[in-house]
Amino acid sequence: MTPGSLFDEPPTPAALPTAPLADRMRPTNFDELVGQDDLLGRGRPLRQAIERDTLQSIILWGPPGTGKTTLARVIAAVTKLRFVAFSAVLAGIKEIRAVMAAAEEGRRRGDRRTILFVDEIHRFNKAQQDAFLPRVEAGDIVLIGATTENPSFEVNAALLSRSQVYVLRALTVPDITTILTRALADETRGLGGQDLQVDAAALAAIARHANGDARVGLNLLELGAAAALVRAAEASDTGTARLDLELASDAMQRRALVYDKDGEEHFNVISALHKSMRNSDPDAAVYWLARMVEAGEDPLYIARRLVRFASEDVGNADPQVLTVAMAAKEAVHFIGMPEGNTALAQATVYLASAPKSNAIYTAYTRAAADAHRDLAEPVPLHLRNAPTRLMKQLDYGKGYHYAHDEPDAVAAMDCLPPALQERQYYLPTTRGFEKELGRRLSAWRRVKAARRGSAPESASNEPDAAPTDPPDGTLED
Repeated sequence: MTPGSLFDEPPTPAALPTAPLADRMRPTNFDELVGQDDLLGRGRPLRQAIERDTLQSIILWGPPGTGKTTLARVIAAVTKLRFVAFSAVLAGIKEIRAVMAAAEEGRRRGDRRTILFVDEIHRFNKAQQDAFLPRVEAGDIVLIGATTENPSFEVNAALLSRSQVYVLRALTVPDITTILTRALADETRGLGGQDLQVDAAALAAIARHANGDARVGLNLLELGAAAALVRAAEASDTGTARLDLELASDAMQRRALVYDKDGEEHFNVISALHKSMRNSDPDAAVYWLARMVEAGEDPLYIARRLVRFASEDVGNADPQVLTVAMAAKEAVHFIGMPEGNTALAQATVYLASAPKSNAIYTAYTRAAADAHRDLAEPVPLHLRNAPTRLMKQLDYGKGYHYAHDEPDAVAAMDCLPPALQERQYYLPTTRGFEKELGRRLSAWRRVKAARRGSAPESASNEPDAAPTDPPDGTLED
């Protein structure tokens, strides 16, 4: 079935012999799936829901080649539900409504539910995504959305709240090696019927170069195998064709050239941009930015990364950076590309040149750790509002001190739950504006301690363990 078609599509159609190797080797059941064991291993909740036919709508989020489309087809095969596929690039609201109507009518007749697989769901606009909601809520369809973008940003909140998000990780080198080895051994769908020998070094190089993308790895293997067979034929060699490291390297080079415009080593380059800004190197930062922009990267994706960096790596050392990053995002959205490239460059250079602090990140991380580790402490009575007589009788608000009535607008009362009193999450650095914030907080702690008649706690009263530096791209990598 072509994307957007309204007819049932076989969940696991047999690929034509002329189809690319990656299509021919697409898994047809759980046993053939490689990777994602944390989601799909025996006994895992997602797999159990699929096998018991209790699956609800889900969003599959992960980089290309991690098996999102394959998993959707395996789900359809296991559950025996009607399967309809859409491409968000080709389908429109008219096709969506037709499928919704067909699914509703089918359920009235007692037919099986419809699995609606939407590839690149992040490319659908709000109106198109809203069209799914009535039938998702009614249970007429099981929506499986696949996306390479963060669903928090790209999927409507209403639709996201009705779906479970599953994160698919990039495949490891051993995973890719397993997939390639299967393709070489499979005589029906793979290359097993060819008189071909692949050197271990060549196989390892292809597995590494695939960068977690099974499709890339299989395409490289197929390209290299074809070159090996041609070389053997030209040499009138009646023996086994050999794919060595030289041929594999040639295939990898050609592959990189073909796909350079779409963003070479996407995750490596964004990591280089993040680390260059963190290390206060505006020259390197603007270079990596240019690499991404000129390769055709989504400018709003870059803008989102700058906004995250502003809070994560600069924070209150220069509070203005968040405003600058948001302004760059708005500029790109307003004037578009390529004119928006200078707004991104301006923000990138400013962020790279700003004083650095991860105190905001560590403060939130520490607070979140306490929130998860400890029982939910009740809000102290003196911090509660008392709009009713009953609440006042229960001592709601008793002991509250209005800060503006106090000298220096600082009251000597505790605002944390009793079990967490004197906990200090935010520990400002001495860089940039945070030096001033640290001075203020120290002064206020001394004032509060004096009014309580106790010695102020030092900043060394920290949580048990300081968090490690966040990975680059905490939200999206």
